Amino acid sequence: MAQSRHVVAIPFAGRGHINPMMVLSRQLIACGIHVTFIVTEEWHGLINSSHPLPPPELNFMTIPNCIPSEHGRGKDHKDFVKAVFIEMTEPVEKLRDRLEQVPRAIIADTALPWAVDMGNRRGIPVCSLFTGSAAFFSVLLNFEKLPQPENPHLLVRENDELVEKYIPGIRSIKLSDIDEIYVASLELALQAVSTARKAQCMLFTSFYELESCVIDSLREDLNYPVYTIGPSVPHLFPPEAKSSDHLTWLDNQPKNSVLYISLGSFLSVSRSQFEEIAMGIHASKVKFLWVARENLSLVQEYCGDNGLVVPWCDQLNVLRHPSVGGFLTHCGFNSTLETLFAGIPVLALPILWDQKSNGRLLADEWNTGFNLRDIRGKDGILSREEIKLAVMKFMDLEKTEAKEIRKRALDWSRTSKIAVKEGGSSFVSLKKFISDFIDRVEC
Repeated sequence: MAQSRHVVAIPFAGRGHINPMMVLSRQLIACGIHVTFIVTEEWHGLINSSHPLPPPELNFMTIPNCIPSEHGRGKDHKDFVKAVFIEMTEPVEKLRDRLEQVPRAIIADTALPWAVDMGNRRGIPVCSLFTGSAAFFSVLLNFEKLPQPENPHLLVRENDELVEKYIPGIRSIKLSDIDEIYVASLELALQAVSTARKAQCMLFTSFYELESCVIDSLREDLNYPVYTIGPSVPHLFPPEAKSSDHLTWLDNQPKNSVLYISLGSFLSVSRSQFEEIAMGIHASKVKFLWVARENLSLVQEYCGDNGLVVPWCDQLNVLRHPSVGGFLTHCGFNSTLETLFAGIPVLALPILWDQKSNGRLLADEWNTGFNLRDIRGKDGILSREEIKLAVMKFMDLEKTEAKEIRKRALDWSRTSKIAVKEGGSSFVSLKKFISDFIDRVEC
């Protein structure tokens, strides 16, 4: 183990942040770099019980469970983020003091502003890893340039302009796509992004071809290097496709016939919206595989026997299965990258925060699906009839519009795979990052 080539990785405490940090750690380990991965004791247990297992070369160090438990944290997300901002600082500082050797760099999630201050105090370069789109980062970074909504509590704008009018490089996101962040953890997010300016570089889990305009704009705006290293999905280290009931079921379905449904591992839709979705899926008579974290029997009861409901699946393997023809997604950025990598078109059903801008990018800029948010009623709810018609149209392989969307999805799949191969934009960017911040030796 080459201890001199050593970095410390500190992810934000959440599955959507830990997974991409783990992908980056695997990439660095493959280059012979020693990675110390710092998490809470609870998350260490969750990671070690997950599939796929973390690489044995990854060195874990844990801090006490000083923040609210992962189970149920969505009930008060703002207080959870506050706890991460305050309570993790001292335990991580003490842990860093126990390291036998000063790391070459600290790779910290952008949502951990204290990590930047910690590294700067000790003279250790801090590399900020943003696990959302570069476009959403740019929105937060330039937030003061945007006009305030007429009524932040209604989340409706009479004049729904494009963000590009105010922030260069962001071509398709509308002001209405970011309205909800006014009542979310906006102050904390702005603090984190502002602090990221004091880091020594930015890493994005996106890839250059996907967001070239905004990446170019950020490189002009920020006074340090910007690296695109994605799509940060487990493409280099695919988990073994173990036999399971849902994969066996998929094996017996026609090509492109199944709608895969997953609305995230954290926050989900309201009960009334869930019922409309389930009844709309049932009425469409489309085959489906639905990952439901809770109330599996209730989901199955509503949807009928035209599909399968499971508590968990290896999402990337499912998306790459020949029988899967579409993805009904909440548009978390990890899911967004995975569906682009797999070449699967989407029905976007964003719920909150950056998901709405991701849904807009998928539908209007990358042109790989439909944004269901655009057809919801005045009450903000999608009716079962609207869902039924949208699903039937989306999964109809003979429709010209559906064919065009599938072709573009496959184009993005090829582009994303080229980006991570030797000589591709993300491959070169990762090598440059290693050269600039870890050593000058080719790995």
